[in-house]
Amino acid sequence: MTAYDLLLIGGGAGVGKTSVAWEMSVALQGAGTAHCLIEGDFMDQIHPAPAGDPHRTAITERNIASVWSNYAALGQRRLIYTNTVSILEEPMISRAMGGGKVRATRVLLTAEEATVRERLAQREIGSQLAAHIERSLRMARHLEEKAPPGTVRIPTDGLSVQAVALHALQAAAW
Repeated sequence: MTAYDLLLIGGGAGVGKTSVAWEMSVALQGAGTAHCLIEGDFMDQIHPAPAGDPHRTAITERNIASVWSNYAALGQRRLIYTNTVSILEEPMISRAMGGGKVRATRVLLTAEEATVRERLAQREIGSQLAAHIERSLRMARHLEEKAPPGTVRIPTDGLSVQAVALHALQAAAW
């Protein structure tokens, strides 16, 4: 049975998940390391939620399975997956990857409240900045409490995106 490597990047809004994942991809490309990247925020963007799936977990799993099957058919064995709660969804994502032998590394990116507020203020231009900040801080507390044992925590305050990406890749031994 083929073994797959899964690198889960989670954390509240504003910690740098997407930027770090793209930077990891650049580093892996530079090293000639085959991999693929799925931005989990796009796996459940449907309204209204499918009947019987109010948290959109089932549609997320189906969509990951569809995308991953295409990548795997092309010979991919490494997946970087980003989503706020990805570190809590390892069983679901592993199932979506075929349920076989999946070696997962969970990375929780963190940032101090002041950093989150500053970053979100730079990117949120609509009317929901305050609500977005509150959700991010609430989710960061939740993830800190619920992170499974073995989750690698990387504070992103004051670090370059490149430094955080390299730390995450080292955690996965890629």
